[in-house]
Amino acid sequence: MRYITLALLICLLYACGSKATESTASAEKRQYTEQKNPVTVIVLQKGSFRKELVNNGKLVALRKTDLQFRVGEQLEKLSFKNGDYVKTGQVIAGLAPFKFSQQMGNAEIQLKRNRMDMQNLLIGQGYTTLDTAFIPRKIYEVAFVKSGYAEACQNLKSAKFNFESAQLIAPFGGVLANIEKKQYDLVAAGATFCTLIDDSEFEVNFRVVESEIGDIRLNDEVQLIPFSSQKICRGQISEINPVIDENGMILVKAQVKNPGGLIDGMNVKVIVEKDIPDQLVVPKSAVLLRDNQEVLFKYSKNGVAFWTYVQKLAENTTSYSVIANPDKGATLSPGDTIIISGNLNLAHESQVEVK
Repeated sequence: MRYITLALLICLLYACGSKATESTASAEKRQYTEQKNPVTVIVLQKGSFRKELVNNGKLVALRKTDLQFRVGEQLEKLSFKNGDYVKTGQVIAGLAPFKFSQQMGNAEIQLKRNRMDMQNLLIGQGYTTLDTAFIPRKIYEVAFVKSGYAEACQNLKSAKFNFESAQLIAPFGGVLANIEKKQYDLVAAGATFCTLIDDSEFEVNFRVVESEIGDIRLNDEVQLIPFSSQKICRGQISEINPVIDENGMILVKAQVKNPGGLIDGMNVKVIVEKDIPDQLVVPKSAVLLRDNQEVLFKYSKNGVAFWTYVQKLAENTTSYSVIANPDKGATLSPGDTIIISGNLNLAHESQVEVK
């Protein structure tokens, strides 16, 4: 009998302990359920949305040319190095001039000889002058060629051309690049000696998809941001190629003046902006991805967050233009209060508290 009483007492104590544990757990659950998530909100309004088309491009100098010596000889003078600026007409480098000076001197001597031969031919025909006003044209032309004077004139022109070509002169002002030869190196005729770049103004080439071409017009302003510096430069669209390539892309060009720091071949981010009126605009932080669907949370006056499906119409660096997703029966109107932070862990009808 004693053992039966003891067993009943133990069962009674265990039951009381279990009820106390369940009661504590229920209290904790209620406390957790009632916990409110701190959030920040905005009141949704219609306004102008600044749409951004973001592409990558590459800078190309508007004036850029490879310079070559037209004649070959040993490099005698090199006045500049890579990165130096030259003005229009400055001598960049010069070849040893002796050979070309000799050629021009010999050509001048030969010209004098042939001139005398031409005079002798004309004297033999009764003409004592080389003035074409007093000599019949046909007679003059025969003497001009037969005496070798015509060929001598051409040889002198060629000699002068070679003599002048021994100096490499800047056709416009700019910065020098790709100089590889050293003083006294042998330079071949026609080989590229250096590149001259006018870096005062650049053209940037970029491509847009077919669906974006309606948002681009000639003379629209663009922002250019170099990958290396993040410094914003502004330019204008100068050309739209009216052809869609095999990848569905359209080539667009914009011109930008160099404020300093831009280099030929530099990679840049190109941003084309366009204002779209009468849009519902929310910060990017307001839109989340749940079950592969775009959603945001509306805040009600009783402190409840409501899950709302939306569709993004356009985006820029900081914001989205959105509408309610019609396929989900969602609604979204000006005046709705939208949660823009503290929403990462929210569920439908979560209790929230505005900060």
